[in-house]
Amino acid sequence: MENAETHITAKAPWKNSLGDIPFTLEYFQGTMFEAVERVAEQYPNNVAFDFMGRSTTYKQFVDKIHVVAKSLRTIGVRENDRVTIAMPNCPQALYLFYAVNMIGAIANMIHPLSAEKEIEFYLNASESVTAVTLDQFYGKFEKIRKNTKVVNIIIASIKDELSQPLKTGFMLTEGRKTKIPKDAPVIRWDDFLRLSNSCFYNYRVERKATDPAVILYSGGTTGTTKGILLSNLNFNALGAQVLATNPMYRIGDRMLAAMPIFHGFGLGVCIHTMLYGAGRCILIPRFTAKSYAKQITKYKCNFIAGVPTLFEALLRIDSMKKADLSFLKGVFSGGDSLSPELKKKFDKFLYDHHSVIQVREGYGTTETVTACCLTPPNQFKEGSIGIPFPDTYIKIVKPDTDEEVPYGEEGEILLAGPTVMMEYMNQPEETAKTLRKHADGLTWVYTGDLGKMDSEGFVYFRGRAKRMIISSGYNVYPAQIENILDAHELVQMSCVIGIPDPYRMQKVKAFVTLKPGVEPSEETKKAILKHCREHIAKYAMPCDIVFRDEMPKTLVGKVNYRLLEQEEMERMKGAEQAEANE
Repeated sequence: MENAETHITAKAPWKNSLGDIPFTLEYFQGTMFEAVERVAEQYPNNVAFDFMGRSTTYKQFVDKIHVVAKSLRTIGVRENDRVTIAMPNCPQALYLFYAVNMIGAIANMIHPLSAEKEIEFYLNASESVTAVTLDQFYGKFEKIRKNTKVVNIIIASIKDELSQPLKTGFMLTEGRKTKIPKDAPVIRWDDFLRLSNSCFYNYRVERKATDPAVILYSGGTTGTTKGILLSNLNFNALGAQVLATNPMYRIGDRMLAAMPIFHGFGLGVCIHTMLYGAGRCILIPRFTAKSYAKQITKYKCNFIAGVPTLFEALLRIDSMKKADLSFLKGVFSGGDSLSPELKKKFDKFLYDHHSVIQVREGYGTTETVTACCLTPPNQFKEGSIGIPFPDTYIKIVKPDTDEEVPYGEEGEILLAGPTVMMEYMNQPEETAKTLRKHADGLTWVYTGDLGKMDSEGFVYFRGRAKRMIISSGYNVYPAQIENILDAHELVQMSCVIGIPDPYRMQKVKAFVTLKPGVEPSEETKKAILKHCREHIAKYAMPCDIVFRDEMPKTLVGKVNYRLLEQEEMERMKGAEQAEANE
């Protein structure tokens, strides 16, 4: 490999700190389902996952996947068809994900809380023929269905997977809120499962490790929503890498799966990695810091993963004050930079609660499924996001070039390895910008992120090269929100920035210049916010809209969003000072 001195090859750091982690790994060459099926054959009676008090063994899990696969074939889903799964972390989502994989189709994973227009975009971009969601989200799908190619909508319910006492309680509370017309053109979950009895032919499709399997969504480096096409090998390689870099892992260890299944972190690490390695997933369908804290102690979870805002919230949960966390083996932080201050606070919290570990920060992009870089378990460097997984390479270059910079110098982070995506779906030009083959023979992901590397191969994240807001671990792209705001009939121009938030890390704030003759008023603000709610997911909604006569501009005439950020920071500091003086 050319210029090997400046590449991280995962050799020295892993070897020094953990002698039993190999430099390179053997990767399972089957599908994701076959990887789980292999585990079920070895450990049929081990618990695969727990959901609200009910445990499902690996044998039960695989048997149910077969039933769902037969039903999918019966309604006409064929090899390479796209099936949209818009669900939280619940058993039906897992059955569907692996059943879609078994029949050779491709799982299109989307956020169930997406706005109607976003759902329409995801369905059309993927050309989905079937969509599956929960009853509470039926209305959004029905409104946009006519604008898509979707043939079947399958409706499941959380209550279907609850024990009888919980089911009764659910129907008295949440269940009463959801009413679907009896003649709605949908297939109910129970009816869908019964369709498996009509499948009398071979429903399994032989697929290769390198075949496409999953579509996840990201704004990429330009802020435009893109479907990221990932293969079976991408996910199976991630599973092998995560397990290899955690030698304390044992079969049957528990992972709290609260990160969502439509996110690379949640699907790739919290679910598939654990099932790939005969682990046990504790599924949390609706995430809150309180529910997260409760499940950690109830199930004595060995591994937990989350965004920095989660760890900050756990510090303030009353039920955690006397918790014994000695069962923890790994705490992983991703999705945003973990500040040294928060890491110190949470490490102390772990120590005070009888844990012998520290938070380990990682880094990755959806273009590599999720994490591809992680802090070793016993070698920490302040501010570092760790070192690459085995078979994964990172190099730092002058932005948008292949020219490497010296150790310690800041540049763009590039990634290469077995988890690198296949392509941006139907976007060859964007794919060519992001995936580039170098003289070393490797295909590199241009992340658009800035960072540096030290002489021991530890990587340090320095920020986003492109504009992006991270709110509760979700990527929010200002350009997308501005496009929606600018589309409103009262708006002349808008600019969106991220402002600090003690819980979400950042929240979205919008600045708007109204069209001539339109008066700024509360009614105007309400009308624009109503428009936003119809087109923007909840996590990306502006917390406030500020009207301005004109936007500040740069020398070349662009809106100076950095100046708005600076003014907002000064305003917030002034407000804090005034409050302190009172």
